[in-house]
Amino acid sequence: MLAKTYGAAVYGVNASIITVEVVVAQGLHFHLVGLPDSAVKESEQRVEASLKFFGYRMPRQKVVVNLAPADIRKEGSAYDLPIALCVLQASEQMAVQRNLEDYVIMGELALDGSLRPIKGVLPIAIEARKKGYKGFILPVENAPEAAIVNNLDVIPVATMQDAVDFFEGKKDIEPLVSDTRDLFNSQVNVYEVDFSHVQGQENIKRAMEIAAAGGHNVIMIGPPGAGKTMLAKRLPTILPPLTLQEALETTKIHSVAGKLGSRATLIATRPYRAPHHTISDAALVGGGSFPQPGEISLAHNGVLFLDELPEFKRSALEVMRQPLEDRKVSISRAKWAVEFPASFMLIASMNPCPCGYYNHPEKECVCGPGVVQKYLAKISGPLLDRIDLHVEVTPVSFDQMTANRPAESSETIRERVIKARDRQTTRFADQPGVYSNAMMPSQLVKEICQISDAGKALLRTAMERLGLSARAYDRILKVSRTIADLADSDEIRIEHLAEAIQYRSLDRENWAG
Repeated sequence: MLAKTYGAAVYGVNASIITVEVVVAQGLHFHLVGLPDSAVKESEQRVEASLKFFGYRMPRQKVVVNLAPADIRKEGSAYDLPIALCVLQASEQMAVQRNLEDYVIMGELALDGSLRPIKGVLPIAIEARKKGYKGFILPVENAPEAAIVNNLDVIPVATMQDAVDFFEGKKDIEPLVSDTRDLFNSQVNVYEVDFSHVQGQENIKRAMEIAAAGGHNVIMIGPPGAGKTMLAKRLPTILPPLTLQEALETTKIHSVAGKLGSRATLIATRPYRAPHHTISDAALVGGGSFPQPGEISLAHNGVLFLDELPEFKRSALEVMRQPLEDRKVSISRAKWAVEFPASFMLIASMNPCPCGYYNHPEKECVCGPGVVQKYLAKISGPLLDRIDLHVEVTPVSFDQMTANRPAESSETIRERVIKARDRQTTRFADQPGVYSNAMMPSQLVKEICQISDAGKALLRTAMERLGLSARAYDRILKVSRTIADLADSDEIRIEHLAEAIQYRSLDRENWAG
Protein backbone atom coordinates (compact mmCIF):
# COMPACT_ATOMS: atom_id res chain seq x y z
CA MET A 1 0.00 0.00 0.00
CA LEU A 2 1.20 3.55 -0.80
CA ALA A 3 1.08 6.49 1.61
CA LYS A 4 2.03 10.05 0.72
CA THR A 5 2.53 13.39 2.49
CA TYR A 6 4.71 16.47 2.13
CA GLY A 7 7.78 17.93 3.80
CA ALA A 8 10.15 20.70 2.72
CA ALA A 9 13.82 21.41 2.08
CA VAL A 10 15.38 24.85 2.59
CA TYR A 11 17.84 26.26 0.05
CA GLY A 12 19.23 29.71 0.75
CA VAL A 13 16.37 31.52 2.49
CA ASN A 14 13.58 29.83 0.53
CA ALA A 15 11.92 26.41 0.87
CA SER A 16 10.96 23.78 -1.70
CA ILE A 17 8.18 21.26 -1.10
CA ILE A 18 9.38 17.65 -0.89
CA THR A 19 7.00 14.72 -1.51
CA VAL A 20 7.43 11.90 1.04
CA GLU A 21 6.18 8.56 -0.36
CA VAL A 22 6.21 5.22 1.44
CA VAL A 23 5.28 1.86 0.00
CA VAL A 24 5.19 -1.47 1.90
CA ALA A 25 5.56 -4.48 -0.40
CA GLN A 26 6.74 -8.09 -0.42
CA GLY A 27 10.39 -8.54 0.43
CA LEU A 28 12.80 -7.43 3.14
CA HIS A 29 14.79 -4.38 4.26
CA PHE A 30 14.19 -0.66 4.61
CA HIS A 31 15.19 1.44 1.59
CA LEU A 32 15.47 5.25 1.73
CA VAL A 33 15.94 6.88 -1.71
CA GLY A 34 15.85 10.41 -3.11
CA LEU A 35 19.38 11.73 -2.45
CA PRO A 36 19.28 11.75 1.39
CA ASP A 37 22.30 12.74 3.49
CA SER A 38 23.55 10.72 6.50
CA ALA A 39 21.15 12.37 8.97
CA VAL A 40 18.15 11.48 6.77
CA LYS A 41 19.36 7.89 6.31
CA GLU A 42 19.62 7.46 10.09
CA SER A 43 15.90 8.23 10.40
CA GLU A 44 15.19 4.48 10.09
CA GLN A 45 16.53 3.88 13.62
CA ARG A 46 14.70 6.87 15.14
CA VAL A 47 11.42 5.98 13.41
CA GLU A 48 11.59 2.31 14.47
CA ALA A 49 12.35 3.18 18.12
CA SER A 50 9.47 5.72 18.21
CA LEU A 51 6.99 3.24 16.69
CA LYS A 52 7.91 0.57 19.25
CA PHE A 53 7.66 3.06 22.12
CA PHE A 54 3.97 3.69 21.31
CA GLY A 55 3.16 0.01 20.65
CA TYR A 56 3.36 0.08 16.85
CA ARG A 57 5.70 -2.07 14.76
CA MET A 58 8.09 -1.48 11.90
CA PRO A 59 6.83 -3.70 9.03
CA ARG A 60 9.00 -6.78 8.52
CA GLN A 61 8.57 -6.39 4.80
CA LYS A 62 10.17 -4.30 2.09
CA VAL A 63 9.67 -0.63 3.02
CA VAL A 64 10.65 1.93 0.37
CA VAL A 65 10.74 5.62 1.33
CA ASN A 66 11.11 8.04 -1.56
CA LEU A 67 11.87 11.74 -1.13
CA ALA A 68 11.01 13.51 -4.37
CA PRO A 69 12.23 15.25 -6.44
CA ALA A 70 15.12 12.79 -6.36
CA ASP A 71 17.72 15.18 -7.82
CA ILE A 72 17.57 17.63 -4.87
CA ARG A 73 19.77 16.77 -1.89
CA LYS A 74 17.84 16.31 1.38
CA GLU A 75 19.59 17.01 4.64
CA GLY A 76 18.81 16.97 8.37
CA SER A 77 16.55 14.98 10.64
CA ALA A 78 13.29 16.89 10.06
CA TYR A 79 11.83 14.16 7.80
CA ASP A 80 11.43 11.69 10.71
CA LEU A 81 7.79 12.54 11.49
CA PRO A 82 6.39 12.44 7.91
CA ILE A 83 8.24 9.14 7.27
CA ALA A 84 6.85 7.62 10.51
CA LEU A 85 3.26 8.66 9.71
CA CYS A 86 3.50 7.34 6.13
CA VAL A 87 4.92 4.02 7.40
CA LEU A 88 1.94 3.69 9.77
CA GLN A 89 -0.57 4.44 7.02
CA ALA A 90 1.12 2.24 4.41
CA SER A 91 1.25 -0.70 6.84
CA GLU A 92 -2.42 -0.08 7.79
CA GLN A 93 -1.67 0.55 11.47
CA MET A 94 -3.35 3.98 11.33
CA ALA A 95 -7.03 4.46 10.38
CA VAL A 96 -6.75 7.87 8.71
CA GLN A 97 -9.69 10.27 9.05
CA ARG A 98 -7.78 13.36 7.94
CA ASN A 99 -5.83 13.21 4.67
CA LEU A 100 -2.02 13.27 5.07
CA GLU A 101 -1.71 14.86 1.63
CA ASP A 102 -3.43 18.06 2.83
CA TYR A 103 -0.56 18.89 5.19
CA VAL A 104 3.14 19.71 5.26
CA ILE A 105 4.66 17.69 8.11
CA MET A 106 8.12 18.21 9.65
CA GLY A 107 9.79 17.15 12.90
CA GLU A 108 12.74 15.26 14.37
CA LEU A 109 11.85 12.24 16.50
CA ALA A 110 13.53 11.36 19.78
CA LEU A 111 13.73 7.64 20.62
CA ASP A 112 10.71 8.01 22.96
CA GLY A 113 8.60 9.48 20.14
CA SER A 114 8.74 13.07 21.40
CA LEU A 115 9.51 15.80 18.87
CA ARG A 116 12.58 18.02 18.81
CA PRO A 117 12.60 21.49 17.19
CA ILE A 118 13.90 21.97 13.62
CA LYS A 119 15.50 24.77 11.58
CA GLY A 120 14.04 26.85 8.76
CA VAL A 121 10.40 26.74 9.91
CA LEU A 122 9.41 30.23 8.70
CA PRO A 123 10.37 29.78 5.00
CA ILE A 124 8.66 26.34 5.06
CA ALA A 125 5.46 27.87 6.45
CA ILE A 126 5.54 30.63 3.82
CA GLU A 127 5.96 28.03 1.03
CA ALA A 128 3.17 25.83 2.49
CA ARG A 129 0.74 28.76 2.43
CA LYS A 130 1.85 29.74 -1.07
CA LYS A 131 1.20 26.21 -2.39
CA GLY A 132 -2.24 26.09 -0.74
CA TYR A 133 -1.78 23.33 1.86
CA LYS A 134 -4.41 23.12 4.59
CA GLY A 135 -1.94 23.12 7.46
CA PHE A 136 1.58 22.64 8.79
CA ILE A 137 2.21 20.00 11.48
CA LEU A 138 5.41 20.59 13.44
CA PRO A 139 7.01 20.44 16.93
CA VAL A 140 5.47 22.59 19.68
CA GLU A 141 8.66 24.65 20.12
CA ASN A 142 8.57 25.78 16.48
CA ALA A 143 4.86 26.64 16.37
CA PRO A 144 5.11 30.35 17.42
CA GLU A 145 7.59 30.93 14.58
CA ALA A 146 5.32 29.28 11.97
CA ALA A 147 2.26 31.13 13.34
CA ILE A 148 3.74 34.39 12.02
CA VAL A 149 2.35 33.22 8.65
CA ASN A 150 -1.37 33.97 8.35
CA ASN A 151 -3.99 31.84 6.54
CA LEU A 152 -2.26 28.57 7.40
CA ASP A 153 -3.34 26.12 10.13
CA VAL A 154 -0.28 25.66 12.36
CA ILE A 155 -0.79 22.39 14.28
CA PRO A 156 1.71 21.99 17.15
CA VAL A 157 2.38 18.41 18.28
CA ALA A 158 4.54 17.29 21.21
CA THR A 159 4.87 13.59 20.26
CA MET A 160 4.39 11.27 17.33
CA GLN A 161 1.29 9.85 19.06
CA ASP A 162 -0.30 13.33 19.10
CA ALA A 163 0.10 13.48 15.32
CA VAL A 164 -1.34 9.95 14.90
CA ASP A 165 -4.35 10.83 17.10
CA PHE A 166 -4.90 14.01 15.08
CA PHE A 167 -4.99 12.14 11.75
CA GLU A 168 -7.17 9.35 13.20
CA GLY A 169 -9.65 11.98 14.38
CA LYS A 170 -9.24 10.98 18.06
CA LYS A 171 -7.83 14.37 18.96
CA ASP A 172 -8.62 17.88 17.78
CA ILE A 173 -5.60 20.17 18.04
CA GLU A 174 -6.42 23.86 17.88
CA PRO A 175 -4.24 25.70 15.32
CA LEU A 176 -1.93 28.25 16.92
CA VAL A 177 -2.95 31.76 15.91
CA SER A 178 -0.70 34.79 16.21
CA ASP A 179 -1.52 38.41 15.36
CA THR A 180 1.67 39.29 13.52
CA ARG A 181 1.07 43.05 13.46
CA ASP A 182 0.27 43.26 17.19
CA LEU A 183 3.30 41.10 17.97
CA PHE A 184 5.50 43.29 15.77
CA ASN A 185 4.20 46.59 17.14
CA SER A 186 4.65 45.44 20.76
CA GLN A 187 8.33 44.59 20.22
CA VAL A 188 9.56 47.16 17.72
CA ASN A 189 12.25 49.52 19.08
CA VAL A 190 12.50 47.63 22.40
CA TYR A 191 16.25 47.68 23.12
CA GLU A 192 18.17 46.95 26.31
CA VAL A 193 20.73 49.70 25.66
CA ASP A 194 20.35 53.42 24.97
CA PHE A 195 22.53 56.36 23.96
CA SER A 196 21.46 58.16 27.17
CA HIS A 197 23.73 55.71 29.06
CA VAL A 198 26.84 57.15 27.35
CA GLN A 199 28.49 60.09 29.11
CA GLY A 200 30.53 62.44 26.93
CA GLN A 201 31.69 61.38 23.43
CA GLU A 202 29.33 63.92 21.82
CA ASN A 203 31.41 64.06 18.61
CA ILE A 204 31.24 60.26 18.21
CA LYS A 205 27.48 60.25 18.88
CA ARG A 206 27.15 62.87 16.15
CA ALA A 207 29.13 60.66 13.74
CA MET A 208 26.88 57.69 14.62
CA GLU A 209 23.79 59.82 13.95
CA ILE A 210 25.15 60.79 10.52
CA ALA A 211 26.00 57.14 9.77
CA ALA A 212 22.48 56.01 10.74
CA ALA A 213 20.84 58.81 8.74
CA GLY A 214 22.69 58.00 5.51
CA GLY A 215 23.37 54.27 5.93
CA HIS A 216 27.12 54.95 5.96
CA ASN A 217 29.78 52.48 7.10
CA VAL A 218 31.98 53.68 9.97
CA ILE A 219 35.43 52.89 11.34
CA MET A 220 36.37 54.10 14.84
CA ILE A 221 40.04 54.53 15.71
CA GLY A 222 41.00 54.99 19.35
CA PRO A 223 42.84 53.59 22.38
CA PRO A 224 41.52 50.69 24.50
CA GLY A 225 38.67 51.61 26.85
CA ALA A 226 37.62 54.74 24.96
CA GLY A 227 34.07 53.41 24.44
CA LYS A 228 34.16 52.13 20.83
CA THR A 229 32.27 48.88 21.54
CA MET A 230 29.75 50.60 23.82
CA LEU A 231 28.89 53.12 21.08
CA ALA A 232 28.67 50.44 18.36
CA LYS A 233 26.21 48.38 20.45
CA ARG A 234 23.88 51.35 20.63
CA LEU A 235 23.84 52.13 16.90
CA PRO A 236 20.82 49.84 16.11
CA THR A 237 18.77 51.82 18.65
CA ILE A 238 18.91 54.98 16.49
CA LEU A 239 18.26 53.31 13.13
CA PRO A 240 14.73 53.65 11.69
CA PRO A 241 12.44 50.85 12.97
CA LEU A 242 12.13 47.71 10.87
CA THR A 243 9.16 47.51 8.55
CA LEU A 244 7.03 44.34 8.82
CA GLN A 245 8.48 43.11 5.51
CA GLU A 246 12.06 43.67 6.73
CA ALA A 247 11.24 41.90 10.01
CA LEU A 248 9.93 38.83 8.11
CA GLU A 249 13.02 38.81 5.87
CA THR A 250 15.37 39.05 8.87
CA THR A 251 13.48 36.34 10.79
CA LYS A 252 13.68 34.02 7.76
CA ILE A 253 17.48 34.24 7.68
CA HIS A 254 17.80 33.57 11.43
CA SER A 255 15.32 30.69 11.11
CA VAL A 256 17.36 29.03 8.34
CA ALA A 257 20.54 29.41 10.42
CA GLY A 258 18.81 27.93 13.50
CA LYS A 259 19.52 31.07 15.55
CA LEU A 260 15.98 31.86 16.72
CA GLY A 261 15.86 29.48 19.68
CA SER A 262 12.78 27.58 20.85
CA ARG A 263 9.40 29.35 20.99
CA ALA A 264 10.91 32.37 19.21
CA THR A 265 8.72 34.56 17.04
CA LEU A 266 9.20 37.60 14.82
CA ILE A 267 12.46 39.58 15.10
CA ALA A 268 11.20 43.13 15.56
CA THR A 269 14.48 44.94 16.32
CA ARG A 270 17.44 45.50 14.04
CA PRO A 271 20.03 42.71 14.41
CA TYR A 272 23.46 43.42 15.87
CA ARG A 273 26.23 40.90 15.14
CA ALA A 274 29.74 41.10 16.56
CA PRO A 275 31.83 38.09 15.44
CA HIS A 276 35.25 37.39 17.01
CA HIS A 277 38.32 38.19 14.91
CA THR A 278 39.23 34.48 14.67
CA ILE A 279 36.16 33.85 12.47
CA SER A 280 36.65 31.84 9.25
CA ASP A 281 35.81 33.15 5.78
CA ALA A 282 32.80 30.80 5.42
CA ALA A 283 31.41 31.71 8.86
CA LEU A 284 31.63 35.42 8.01
CA VAL A 285 30.10 35.45 4.51
CA GLY A 286 28.30 32.09 4.52
CA GLY A 287 29.10 28.76 2.94
CA GLY A 288 29.95 25.22 3.89
CA SER A 289 29.26 21.97 2.05
CA PHE A 290 25.55 22.70 2.49
CA PRO A 291 25.58 26.55 2.46
CA GLN A 292 24.33 28.33 5.55
CA PRO A 293 24.02 32.11 6.04
CA GLY A 294 27.11 33.77 7.52
CA GLU A 295 27.42 36.69 9.94
CA ILE A 296 26.96 39.28 7.18
CA SER A 297 23.55 37.75 6.32
CA LEU A 298 22.57 37.42 9.99
CA ALA A 299 23.27 41.19 10.20
CA HIS A 300 20.90 41.84 7.24
CA ASN A 301 18.82 45.00 7.91
CA GLY A 302 21.02 45.68 10.94
CA VAL A 303 24.60 46.25 12.08
CA LEU A 304 27.76 44.14 11.69
CA PHE A 305 30.41 45.19 14.22
CA LEU A 306 33.99 44.09 13.60
CA ASP A 307 36.04 44.86 16.69
CA GLU A 308 39.85 45.05 16.29
CA LEU A 309 39.58 45.11 12.49
CA PRO A 310 43.31 44.62 11.72
CA GLU A 311 43.26 41.35 13.74
CA PHE A 312 40.78 39.72 11.32
CA LYS A 313 42.27 37.45 8.65
CA ARG A 314 42.89 39.45 5.50
CA SER A 315 41.13 36.82 3.38
CA ALA A 316 37.99 37.08 5.55
CA LEU A 317 37.90 40.87 5.12
CA GLU A 318 38.53 40.71 1.37
CA VAL A 319 35.62 38.32 0.70
CA MET A 320 33.39 40.92 2.33
CA ARG A 321 34.13 43.56 -0.29
CA GLN A 322 31.64 42.37 -2.91
CA PRO A 323 28.71 41.91 -0.46
CA LEU A 324 29.33 45.45 0.81
CA GLU A 325 28.70 46.71 -2.74
CA ASP A 326 26.00 44.27 -3.93
CA ARG A 327 24.18 43.88 -0.58
CA LYS A 328 23.87 40.16 -1.21
CA VAL A 329 26.20 37.18 -1.27
CA SER A 330 26.12 34.40 -3.86
CA ILE A 331 27.58 31.02 -2.94
CA SER A 332 28.19 28.75 -5.92
CA ARG A 333 28.79 25.02 -6.00
CA ALA A 334 29.30 22.68 -8.98
CA LYS A 335 25.61 21.81 -9.39
CA TRP A 336 23.78 24.75 -7.83
CA ALA A 337 24.09 28.20 -6.28
CA VAL A 338 22.30 29.94 -3.42
CA GLU A 339 21.93 33.62 -2.65
CA PHE A 340 21.66 35.19 0.79
CA PRO A 341 20.69 38.84 1.36
CA ALA A 342 23.38 40.91 3.11
CA SER A 343 22.30 44.55 3.36
CA PHE A 344 23.98 45.70 6.56
CA MET A 345 25.82 48.66 8.06
CA LEU A 346 29.47 47.91 8.78
CA ILE A 347 30.85 49.38 11.98
CA ALA A 348 34.52 48.62 12.56
CA SER A 349 36.84 49.60 15.37
CA MET A 350 40.58 49.43 15.80
CA ASN A 351 43.43 50.61 17.97
CA PRO A 352 45.66 53.16 16.23
CA CYS A 353 48.70 50.91 16.72
CA PRO A 354 49.62 47.54 18.30
CA CYS A 355 50.16 49.05 21.76
CA GLY A 356 46.98 51.14 21.39
CA TYR A 357 48.30 54.55 22.43
CA TYR A 358 49.43 56.29 19.23
CA ASN A 359 48.08 59.90 19.28
CA HIS A 360 46.90 59.40 22.91
CA PRO A 361 46.63 62.72 24.81
CA GLU A 362 48.28 61.34 27.96
CA LYS A 363 49.97 57.95 27.43
CA GLU A 364 53.00 57.47 25.23
CA CYS A 365 53.10 55.05 22.28
CA VAL A 366 55.88 52.46 22.61
CA CYS A 367 55.69 51.14 19.04
CA GLY A 368 58.87 51.35 16.95
CA PRO A 369 59.34 53.33 13.72
CA GLY A 370 57.13 52.13 10.87
CA VAL A 371 55.09 49.81 13.11
CA VAL A 372 52.01 52.07 13.09
CA GLN A 373 52.01 52.28 9.28
CA LYS A 374 52.47 48.50 9.01
CA TYR A 375 49.55 47.96 11.43
CA LEU A 376 47.23 50.21 9.40
CA ALA A 377 48.34 48.53 6.16
CA LYS A 378 46.62 45.33 7.35
CA ILE A 379 43.38 46.95 6.17
CA SER A 380 43.38 47.05 2.38
CA GLY A 381 42.61 50.20 0.41
CA PRO A 382 39.60 48.67 -1.42
CA LEU A 383 37.95 47.77 1.92
CA LEU A 384 38.73 51.20 3.40
CA ASP A 385 37.25 52.69 0.24
CA ARG A 386 33.86 51.26 1.23
CA ILE A 387 33.90 52.95 4.66
CA ASP A 388 32.56 56.52 4.54
CA LEU A 389 33.30 57.82 8.04
CA HIS A 390 36.63 57.55 9.85
CA VAL A 391 36.18 58.70 13.44
CA GLU A 392 38.90 59.25 16.02
CA VAL A 393 37.71 58.26 19.50
CA THR A 394 39.46 59.88 22.47
CA PRO A 395 39.10 58.71 26.09
CA VAL A 396 36.40 60.32 28.23
CA SER A 397 37.75 62.64 30.93
CA PHE A 398 36.94 62.12 34.62
CA ASP A 399 34.79 65.29 34.67
CA GLN A 400 32.68 64.01 31.75
CA MET A 401 32.25 60.57 33.35
CA THR A 402 31.04 62.02 36.65
CA ALA A 403 28.86 64.78 35.15
CA ASN A 404 25.16 64.57 35.97
CA ARG A 405 24.12 66.28 32.76
CA PRO A 406 21.45 64.08 31.07
CA ALA A 407 22.53 62.67 27.70
CA GLU A 408 20.26 62.59 24.67
CA SER A 409 18.16 59.41 24.39
CA SER A 410 18.20 57.04 21.41
CA GLU A 411 14.54 57.86 20.73
CA THR A 412 15.30 61.57 20.27
CA ILE A 413 18.19 60.87 17.91
CA ARG A 414 16.12 58.26 16.04
CA GLU A 415 13.41 60.82 15.28
CA ARG A 416 15.97 63.03 13.51
CA VAL A 417 17.36 60.01 11.64
CA ILE A 418 13.87 58.99 10.43
CA LYS A 419 13.23 62.53 9.09
CA ALA A 420 16.53 62.45 7.17
CA ARG A 421 15.72 58.97 5.77
CA ASP A 422 12.29 60.22 4.66
CA ARG A 423 13.98 62.92 2.59
CA GLN A 424 16.18 60.28 0.96
CA THR A 425 13.19 57.99 0.25
CA THR A 426 11.57 60.85 -1.68
CA ARG A 427 14.84 61.73 -3.45
CA PHE A 428 15.54 58.17 -4.65
CA ALA A 429 11.94 57.21 -5.46
CA ASP A 430 12.88 56.84 -9.16
CA GLN A 431 16.19 55.05 -8.48
CA PRO A 432 15.69 51.27 -8.10
CA GLY A 433 18.06 49.70 -5.57
CA VAL A 434 19.06 53.06 -4.01
CA TYR A 435 17.47 53.76 -0.63
CA SER A 436 20.03 55.92 1.17
CA ASN A 437 22.83 58.38 0.44
CA ALA A 438 25.48 55.71 1.06
CA MET A 439 24.10 53.65 -1.87
CA MET A 440 24.50 56.44 -4.44
CA PRO A 441 26.65 55.47 -7.44
CA SER A 442 29.25 58.00 -8.69
CA GLN A 443 27.10 59.39 -11.52
CA LEU A 444 24.27 60.09 -9.05
CA VAL A 445 26.67 61.80 -6.64
CA LYS A 446 27.59 64.34 -9.35
CA GLU A 447 23.92 64.98 -10.07
CA ILE A 448 22.59 65.21 -6.49
CA CYS A 449 25.55 66.50 -4.44
CA GLN A 450 25.98 69.89 -6.11
CA ILE A 451 28.19 72.32 -4.17
CA SER A 452 28.83 76.05 -4.50
CA ASP A 453 32.08 77.63 -5.75
CA ALA A 454 33.02 78.39 -2.13
CA GLY A 455 32.41 74.73 -1.27
CA LYS A 456 34.61 73.60 -4.16
CA ALA A 457 37.38 75.93 -2.98
CA LEU A 458 37.13 74.52 0.57
CA LEU A 459 37.22 70.93 -0.72
CA ARG A 460 40.25 71.66 -2.95
CA THR A 461 42.11 73.27 -0.04
CA ALA A 462 41.25 70.36 2.27
CA MET A 463 42.45 67.75 -0.20
CA GLU A 464 45.73 69.59 -0.77
CA ARG A 465 46.53 70.56 2.83
CA LEU A 466 45.35 67.38 4.55
CA GLY A 467 46.73 65.14 1.81
CA LEU A 468 43.35 63.47 1.28
CA SER A 469 43.29 60.71 -1.33
CA ALA A 470 41.14 60.80 -4.46
CA ARG A 471 38.77 58.16 -3.06
CA ALA A 472 37.81 60.59 -0.28
CA TYR A 473 36.12 63.01 -2.74
CA ASP A 474 32.90 61.02 -3.37
CA ARG A 475 32.72 59.94 0.27
CA ILE A 476 32.90 63.53 1.52
CA LEU A 477 30.11 64.58 -0.85
CA LYS A 478 27.86 61.68 0.22
CA VAL A 479 28.40 62.38 3.93
CA SER A 480 27.87 66.12 3.46
CA ARG A 481 24.56 65.35 1.69
CA THR A 482 23.48 63.32 4.75
CA ILE A 483 24.52 66.14 7.11
CA ALA A 484 22.43 68.55 5.00
CA ASP A 485 19.47 66.13 5.24
CA LEU A 486 19.79 66.08 9.04
CA ALA A 487 19.79 69.89 8.96
CA ASP A 488 16.66 69.79 6.73
CA SER A 489 18.56 71.67 4.03
CA ASP A 490 17.97 71.28 0.28
CA GLU A 491 21.49 72.36 -0.60
CA ILE A 492 24.90 71.35 0.74
CA ARG A 493 26.24 74.36 2.59
CA ILE A 494 29.87 75.07 3.40
CA GLU A 495 29.47 74.04 7.08
CA HIS A 496 28.11 70.64 5.97
CA LEU A 497 31.19 70.11 3.81
CA ALA A 498 33.52 71.21 6.59
CA GLU A 499 32.01 68.67 9.00
CA ALA A 500 32.20 65.88 6.40
CA ILE A 501 35.90 66.59 5.70
CA GLN A 502 36.86 65.91 9.31
CA TYR A 503 35.49 62.33 9.03
CA ARG A 504 38.33 61.18 6.72
CA SER A 505 41.10 60.61 9.29
CA LEU A 506 42.67 57.53 7.69
CA ASP A 507 42.87 59.20 4.27
CA ARG A 508 45.28 61.85 5.54
CA GLU A 509 48.72 61.02 4.22
CA ASN A 510 50.37 62.12 7.46
CA TRP A 511 47.96 60.33 9.82
CA ALA A 512 50.38 57.56 10.73
CA GLY A 513 53.53 59.22 9.65
